[in-house]
Amino acid sequence: MKVGKFVCKECQAFYAKWIGKCDACGAWNSIVENATQNRAVNILELSSLTGDAQPVERFKTKISEFDYVCGGGIVLGSVILIGGDPGIGKSTLLLQISEAFKNQNVIYVSGEESIEQIKIRADRMKLQLDNLKCAYGTNLEQILYTLDSVKAGIVMIDSIQTMYDASSDTTPGSVAQVRLCGNKLIQWAKNSGVPLIIISHVNKDGIIAGPKVLEHMVDTVLYFEGSDSFRILRAIKNRFGSTNSMGIFEMRDKGLVPVDNASKSFLKNRSIIHGSCIFPGVEGNRPLLVEIQSLISNSYLQNPRRAVVGWDVQRLAMISAVLENQCKIILSGKDIYLNVVGGIRLLEPASDLAVAISLLSSWYKIAVPNNCIAFGEIGLSGEIRPISHVDQRLKEADKLGFTSACIPKGSEFSYDMKVLKFAHIKQVQAWMREQATMENT
Repeated sequence: MKVGKFVCKECQAFYAKWIGKCDACGAWNSIVENATQNRAVNILELSSLTGDAQPVERFKTKISEFDYVCGGGIVLGSVILIGGDPGIGKSTLLLQISEAFKNQNVIYVSGEESIEQIKIRADRMKLQLDNLKCAYGTNLEQILYTLDSVKAGIVMIDSIQTMYDASSDTTPGSVAQVRLCGNKLIQWAKNSGVPLIIISHVNKDGIIAGPKVLEHMVDTVLYFEGSDSFRILRAIKNRFGSTNSMGIFEMRDKGLVPVDNASKSFLKNRSIIHGSCIFPGVEGNRPLLVEIQSLISNSYLQNPRRAVVGWDVQRLAMISAVLENQCKIILSGKDIYLNVVGGIRLLEPASDLAVAISLLSSWYKIAVPNNCIAFGEIGLSGEIRPISHVDQRLKEADKLGFTSACIPKGSEFSYDMKVLKFAHIKQVQAWMREQATMENT
């Protein structure tokens, strides 16, 4: 006996009855009947959560920063989704991971580059890839049939937007195809216990293109960021480790090289000028010192510029409004440029105080003491609020030679360092004016 179901050809959404327009994707006349056989239904096995959990089995690639972001290595049977701008290093990272699986077959399926192009890159990087088996293909049924015929240690797909399933007549890269191909690849990885890495394109906003459901289905989502020679690999989702952890690489001729002391690298060649402040951020459980630079200049535009790199432009507008309201600094008619040096993107509200100090430094044209760091969250009334991980931030700063810190009043910490405690942004302004007086004398 067949049961009638209706499905959208464009987005694969199911309906109990036929309708003219798909509510999910808005396509007209795309709903068709999809007859399926009734199958016997088995009772689900219910398990208790008491007792010890089975330890997670991981494979360490010996690429220290990648293993760190993944939570200690690649979990067998897990699915990792990697996104990033074109040319940022996604395919390069896959080849370096391939070299780590020396005694296992690595299956690399490319729908973008030819086998010869992959070989040229591997030769340039001087990698030993005798265990790597490459194939060019985009037909998902053919790919899954091939994977079932070999014993693989890890499988890599580059990229999901190039794959297509013949059961759907939509074009490769469409929402329906990405969802369908992603789901079948993930099911294969879970059933076989083989780790799977999927490369995905990003859209103009820098986030993974295609349906958001793809990110929900995978175990780990990693984003590549960065500029110049530095590359940042950030974990947005991780079922086997902490989120918002970050790995830092430097792009060289032989590929991505992990950066051991990231704080020292980002502060290299730093010049002590006005408009600069050091912020000790915490990514995951790792402290990282970065330089925040700002520039305030006269504007000749009707709408002054607010150019921001590495920070939230809306948060800059808020901090500027607080400085105007509380410190009586007129910024509404000024162009403001804010930059986080090194291509780092800061997400913590704890960076508010460092940004405010850099703006005050630029306004008064006075340099912040070169041995000082700053962190704290600023409220709309100008109050400075305590944040977490204070000891970690102070310890990392001390390791790099910083001797003092501007912190929120009421912060709890035990690390021994000279601290300047501020409860309100007006106190910070008064401190900056003192620095100007000291410099003039």
